Amino acid sequence: MAQKHGTRAVSDETYDVIVVGFGGAGAAAAIAAADEGASVLVLERHYGGGSTAHSGGVVYAGGGTDVQKAAGVEDTPEAMFEYLRQETQGVVSDDTLRAFVNGSPGMIDWLRTQGLEFEGSLCDYKTSYPTNRHYLYYSGNELASGYAEAAAPAPRGHRAHAKNFTGAVFYGRLRESALAKGVTFRPLADVKRLVTEDGDVVGVEFEAPEPGRGPGAWHEKFDKAAGKMVIYYRPVGTRMNKVAESVRSRRSRTWRARARGGVVIATGGFGFDKELVRKYAPTYVDMGALGPGGEDGSAVRLGRQADAAFDRMESISAWRFISPCSAFMEGIVVDSAGQRFANEFLYGATMSKPLMEERGGRGWVVMDAATWHKARRQVRTQAAFFHVPQLSYLFSPAGHTKAGTLEELGRRLGIDPAGLIRTAAEHDASIAAGEPDAYGKADEYRHALGHGPFYAYDISPDSSRMFYPMAFITLGGIVVNEETGQARRKDGSDIRGLYAAGRSAVGICSNSYVSGLSLADAVFSGRRAGEHAARSARSPITAKPSSSQGKES
Repeated sequence: MAQKHGTRAVSDETYDVIVVGFGGAGAAAAIAAADEGASVLVLERHYGGGSTAHSGGVVYAGGGTDVQKAAGVEDTPEAMFEYLRQETQGVVSDDTLRAFVNGSPGMIDWLRTQGLEFEGSLCDYKTSYPTNRHYLYYSGNELASGYAEAAAPAPRGHRAHAKNFTGAVFYGRLRESALAKGVTFRPLADVKRLVTEDGDVVGVEFEAPEPGRGPGAWHEKFDKAAGKMVIYYRPVGTRMNKVAESVRSRRSRTWRARARGGVVIATGGFGFDKELVRKYAPTYVDMGALGPGGEDGSAVRLGRQADAAFDRMESISAWRFISPCSAFMEGIVVDSAGQRFANEFLYGATMSKPLMEERGGRGWVVMDAATWHKARRQVRTQAAFFHVPQLSYLFSPAGHTKAGTLEELGRRLGIDPAGLIRTAAEHDASIAAGEPDAYGKADEYRHALGHGPFYAYDISPDSSRMFYPMAFITLGGIVVNEETGQARRKDGSDIRGLYAAGRSAVGICSNSYVSGLSLADAVFSGRRAGEHAARSARSPITAKPSSSQGKES
């Protein structure tokens, strides 16, 4: 137990590995360390889960997983590598990317040993997230022009087998596995400081209630409800979070714990810290971050205490999915000048980048009546209850705009009518002439707009007509040694005793995000950090010289 020394409480507890954050990456790190025989302490400011528990529970995996084989899908490590090399654009080395790809089938096997289930019911249409009939799907840009030519496409979105959004099941199985392996879990533990000696990280200082003397079951239920409310109605969720935090704080005292092998930071990103977002990605500062509210930059604050390097801090992923229904991809996306600006078939985050960073966040999907009614017919087979907000476009008068002519549609929406008419004429003429699409959209999804009536819905993040808010996650973080997961300083040297994983670190998806890649990277980087920290507890860490330079973005 801790003993008070003045205003501080100093604990003599020592573990092999301390993990800060108990989401997907933190759970993977804890499991991996425990499997190495390490004693593990997990410190979590809430009750665990983070954004992973609120995600779709999709893991990006391929190269010939048994799930793909069961679905009759042919995939190779080389095809997966070439595709991901286009998405990652050098954010990690080719060696690291190959290690991720080659270990992909084994990752699915590892997740199964933690209690998760996967199966190969293949989704035969393009969607942002499949219904409960399908658990393997094209979750990125594999089929899009520019990607499909460079790498043989294959569906690699492996959705955890459960009903509806399966992130809670995904996280729950990892949590259960970690606790079953003897991991010590301290909820309501807010890590304030890294304990260092001669530049090495040797432990942490945190505020938490006495073990077994927390606020009680009601507080856990309230805290989890607050996290959900942050996602679905932020003003109320934010107030609830403040109440939950106040209760935690009043019951807390300061503790210290030491780590023989290392401290793994796995607290997520910094989307809920407005000042950090304003500094690194001001375009997104007025948008809402995705998650229950814990991604507040604690990894940045802790990393700075050890002089860690940061990179890709400006890298943001925001989503505006056009599908379901897949017919929506037959329309065209235009900006306020009436100009088309993207391939409508692209993954939601890929298409949203030009919307946010080049078009000032103003855009619409425009289509004719035939496409509109085709989409309405697809609702029965392609949509599930979690798509209801998005499908308000189709069924709520406030969700879309209808007009007899493009000129009228443009005037009603604030789009330049002349620009919209010109764009539609060029689009239709290209189809009639048999020319390839200017943005590379496959012919299967090309449809001439023709004559009215016309329909449009607003994809702008701040549109008052949107029932489906546009949210974002941050992709940058602490620069790490890609072989060990150790944090690095700005001079490229490793910080002995400090690791980072998941969205606290620069990783596989820090350049470009597609569904499942963040969870897959959380597992990959979490296991890497946990294993190395556990082994370091048995033998001294020897920092290897490196010419790689981290940088503060």
